[in-house]
Amino acid sequence: MSDIIESKLASGERLTFCDGVRLFREFDFQRVGMMADAVRRELHGVNAYYIVNAHVNPTNICKICCPLCAFAAAEGDVRGYVLSVGEVLERVKLAVENNVTQIHLVSSIHPTKPFAWYCEIISAIHEAFPSLQIKAYTAVEIAAFADSAGKSIDEVLSELRSCGLSALPGGGAEIFDEGVRKKIAPNKISADVWLEVHRVAHKMGIVTNASMLFGHVETYEQRVEHIIRLRDLQDESIKLQNGGESQQFISKPVWAAGFAPEQPLRDATLACPASGISKQLEYNPVAQDQNAPSIQSPTQSSTGYFDCFVPLVYHGQNTQLSRTTHIEPISPQDILRTIAVSRLILRNIKHIKSYWVTLGESLAQVALSYGADDFDGTVFEEKIHHEAGSNTPSGLTEQHLQNLITGANKIPVKKN
Repeated sequence: MSDIIESKLASGERLTFCDGVRLFREFDFQRVGMMADAVRRELHGVNAYYIVNAHVNPTNICKICCPLCAFAAAEGDVRGYVLSVGEVLERVKLAVENNVTQIHLVSSIHPTKPFAWYCEIISAIHEAFPSLQIKAYTAVEIAAFADSAGKSIDEVLSELRSCGLSALPGGGAEIFDEGVRKKIAPNKISADVWLEVHRVAHKMGIVTNASMLFGHVETYEQRVEHIIRLRDLQDESIKLQNGGESQQFISKPVWAAGFAPEQPLRDATLACPASGISKQLEYNPVAQDQNAPSIQSPTQSSTGYFDCFVPLVYHGQNTQLSRTTHIEPISPQDILRTIAVSRLILRNIKHIKSYWVTLGESLAQVALSYGADDFDGTVFEEKIHHEAGSNTPSGLTEQHLQNLITGANKIPVKKN
């Protein structure tokens, strides 16, 4: 029997907060997954996107040391390190030699390093490798730069962009509920400040990502509230494009070598042996979100937006939060449901990420049939989630990424 939520999806009507909660609390997770898969296919067909990228973390010395984080080290901690600009360049050079096209550069809130040091890092990378995309510094870092340098957010972003910044990552959002933030990251910027950094970035034409860290002390209601606040900001940002004129997002995918757009989807049951989950692939058309402004490509608009939503699974084996608070391990079903609900609510954000670093390879494959379409990238030397307890590889080869995607009955599409 059809539910009002399915009727809304069929007509293009936007889901509400209550709808989102119902999807968590009342619906079978397989049913939610089928609905999300329909939306995903309407947007992306059988494509699954990836990028050849590398992570570089210039320092882990941090003055806020959140309970949820195992990466950060207090000043004087033997685990602490600071890379020189030359050492950062050496790591980037090695990445470029491995055909990396994007550097993901995030760090910590160092107690003494000035804003100029962070600018110098980007300038050095951009000067040495001008064609390399530099996605750098979370909203938490941007706000800290503004505070320490006595500058506004737009002044900080303007300087970073002049140095070579391409885009902002989505980290630091955690969960927007302030009560939860006080438990998991009491010294981190508020949700309002995080959103404001991205709002300013979008107004300046900088494309960003958004994220949500889940599976710790938050509730389903708090997850839905978080997702809807992101949707609201995306609406606001997109409406600024060309005075609010509507135009479809234009994207020219680059097909991975050996894969053609006409390659048919294989009829199969997609399974995750580690989780005991299997799902028969099927497709029911859905209508576009009637309330969502259309998104232009960055080359057509001077306004930025959220390109991708990244649901991050909490890993707490080595964190202070998990040492002081009992946290039930999140189930694979709950993870997939969260990804699916994100896809159903965030129909104005084009991409939903299946971040294999926190999901694991097998579950990340399954997530590609639960609403996710972006498999992230090669990553090369991810540290933050691995320090917290993720046991996935610290990086994957491009060929292995392609194999994982085709193993999930999707076509690999390489993002430039």
